[in-house]
Amino acid sequence: MHEMDAARARQSLRAIKDIADLPLGPLGAIIDVTIPGLAGALPARLFDARAERDAGPMVVFFHGGGFVIGDLDTHASFCAEMARALDLPVLAVDYRLAPEHPWPSAPQDCVAAAHWAASAPKLLPRTVTSLVLCGDSAGGNLAIVTAMALRDTPAAVPVIAHLLFYPATDGTRDYPSLIDFESGYLLDRASLAWFRDAYRADQHDLRASPLAGVSAGMPPAVILTAGLDPIRDQGRAYAAALAQAGVPVTFREAAGMVHGFVTLRQALPSAVADCAGALEAAKTMIAEHTSPRA
Repeated sequence: MHEMDAARARQSLRAIKDIADLPLGPLGAIIDVTIPGLAGALPARLFDARAERDAGPMVVFFHGGGFVIGDLDTHASFCAEMARALDLPVLAVDYRLAPEHPWPSAPQDCVAAAHWAASAPKLLPRTVTSLVLCGDSAGGNLAIVTAMALRDTPAAVPVIAHLLFYPATDGTRDYPSLIDFESGYLLDRASLAWFRDAYRADQHDLRASPLAGVSAGMPPAVILTAGLDPIRDQGRAYAAALAQAGVPVTFREAAGMVHGFVTLRQALPSAVADCAGALEAAKTMIAEHTSPRA
């Protein structure tokens, strides 16, 4: 990937997705909408297993791709699976990508989209009572950053959980997993450097490296890392920091799995069970925080 420009890399990801990921599967509703962002309209797509539903939580999903590649189509199948497994509407957000729109464009878009979703806009149409923020890889980073932003400046409804798949949480230093898996495991050191150069983030800012901003008040989390991933240890460190801050966290690791597996479920069949386990844990966590207390 680091030998391509951004446009070719995006085309490559779309081509791989068509071969390596599962079909979309049945849904009750798919609705394309636009979200008012700080710099213009943002495309978004609602996935729901039901055509209509009562008021309840909504998942807001941010796709991975190093802040450079990925879109609503590359992660559509996984969003559809989440909608079915969690029995919740999933709103996927197509935030601005680098290098055309470097940091902090992406976190600004994601925070704006979460506030918009919390207002239960009629375009969806769904009545939203709470949010679950979700993302994979770079999208996991954006889900954390957005959760921090909404913790400090609450939206119209609360964030009751965040669900992270192999998240990038700390760009300030190299972790052992980067050395152990720097080449030969799909995502490699050269591609990570290519993404970082395109994104141009201040890695010491919490909106780029949110691990340093973990504290009490973050929503409960379910975190799934990949065992053969150069950024595996960033996800482990984030889970540990949440636990140390007293935040409920369920941590799982997909042994023998490489980075990016949520969109490789046809090529890597064991990823289906890994995703299902994390989604079941998230469903339990969400139920615990939406059920009436005695």
